Amino acid sequence: MLKAPPGPARRSDEEQDVGSLLRGVSGVRWTELRDATGATASGVPPLLSRIAYGDEDTARIAIDDLGDAICALGFVVGEATAPTVPFLLELVGSPHVACKAELLDLLGRICRADQWRSAAATALNRKPDASYRQRPCWEAAARTAVYAGRAVIEGIASSIRPEEATPARKLLQEMDCISPFPEL
Repeated sequence: MLKAPPGPARRSDEEQDVGSLLRGVSGVRWTELRDATGATASGVPPLLSRIAYGDEDTARIAIDDLGDAICALGFVVGEATAPTVPFLLELVGSPHVACKAELLDLLGRICRADQWRSAAATALNRKPDASYRQRPCWEAAARTAVYAGRAVIEGIASSIRPEEATPARKLLQEMDCISPFPEL
């Protein structure tokens, strides 16, 4: 009886999930975007990678550093924030990624951010430069990106792990209470 030649080894679903994490990161032009500090966003992909593939301590430090870059001071977003949110949601939805509570907290801070819109509303009668007028749009885009991941957050809210479910439920409650930005 002839045996078929051995084919490629089959990977488990979890191994396939790990290998497919963050595939779209290279499609974003990070060097053309600015983070919340005004620096180029080229540091975002390595931080996302550390969160995805690092141990818990590495992931926790990377989340803190990423938070400083895309949601500075916990309430100031940048141009690179909205493009980063889908990757945060991807990480939160992945079964093997550590520190989901911290990721959900970061998503909550992004969702609540309204520093630029508030400043623009205060300066409505003044004529800020064109680059300043873009900043409230960054907040709206970032908030919209978080809302687009509602199904992922709802999935985590139904987790049997309270350390994940509780922050997910809190974020869902905040999302229900935060209204869209009014037009300026």
